[in-house]
Amino acid sequence: MQSHARLTTDKGARYMTQLAKHWSHKFVVTFDETTARIPLPIGDCRMLADETGLDITVETSGLDGLARLEDVVAEHLLRFAFREGVEKLAWTRAWDAGRIDPPALRVGLKG
Repeated sequence: MQSHARLTTDKGARYMTQLAKHWSHKFVVTFDETTARIPLPIGDCRMLADETGLDITVETSGLDGLARLEDVVAEHLLRFAFREGVEKLAWTRAWDAGRIDPPALRVGLKG
């Protein structure tokens, strides 16, 4: 199961890098200037930063695991982004219909 959230901010790359470095002390994290992959024990977190925000996609098996993964990632990320005034992330879940493509989601919103 997969879920996606977007944090609108001009500091998306900074927050992504902070979170990747934070978890790199415990997990094998890969990241660069615009992308990150964090394999957590309960599932996978991938992030994509651009000039207007940060896309966060989490994936795991089972609905309970997905809810927990959403909470864990959001809690850590929002600690770094406390200046943004965001209290929670709005997650969109992909069911059996397919996988989430964050850039395609934004294109659909423009029209």
